[in-house]
Amino acid sequence: MREEDRLKYPGAWGDGVTEQHQSTTRVPSGLEPGQLVVARNRKWNGKAHWVVPGRYLGEDQFGWWIFQGTNEFCSRPGAAFYAESDAVLLIPRSGEWVATFYDDAHPNGVRVYVDLAVAHEWSNIRPGVTEFHVIDMDLDVVRTSDRGVYIDDEDEFAEHRLAMKYPAHLVESLQAATDQLFQAVKAQQAPFDGTDVEWFTKGRA
Repeated sequence: MREEDRLKYPGAWGDGVTEQHQSTTRVPSGLEPGQLVVARNRKWNGKAHWVVPGRYLGEDQFGWWIFQGTNEFCSRPGAAFYAESDAVLLIPRSGEWVATFYDDAHPNGVRVYVDLAVAHEWSNIRPGVTEFHVIDMDLDVVRTSDRGVYIDDEDEFAEHRLAMKYPAHLVESLQAATDQLFQAVKAQQAPFDGTDVEWFTKGRA
């Protein structure tokens, strides 16, 4: 299991297999607070990655917010665990990333975890249930209580850019976005300035 999995998802184990899926649009439609939203990730080569269920909270100028509560069942092929702390997921209106904010209960002290990700797409799969799909691009910007802000999985990105043949223009774009996000998280620029606190409150209400 990769270090990212151990850090972000304590209690997970195992490895995955390949999965493909289809989806529709970057902008969701018909979302209502309380609705089930399943965040489903894959890798550039189609290999399935993490699937995390949550509850839609609402939107603001930054994007759409989803509450992922303690004891939610999270999985990827060959791995599964129950979340040990509350989290809120921000799916931004623009930009090649998604951000997960954690509370003080996270076992590894993670506070902010930004995944560089492309191909944001929403899909209504049945009344009251929506999936959000994204391609995880390895690079992460992380803030923890003991280590501060750092960029993670640069080695994985370097490996996958060759093995999975990432386009050169995408590599450059992702590296630039990673640097910008690192500075934004470090400087606590919005939405990394405590904006998540009100969404935690709504999620726990």
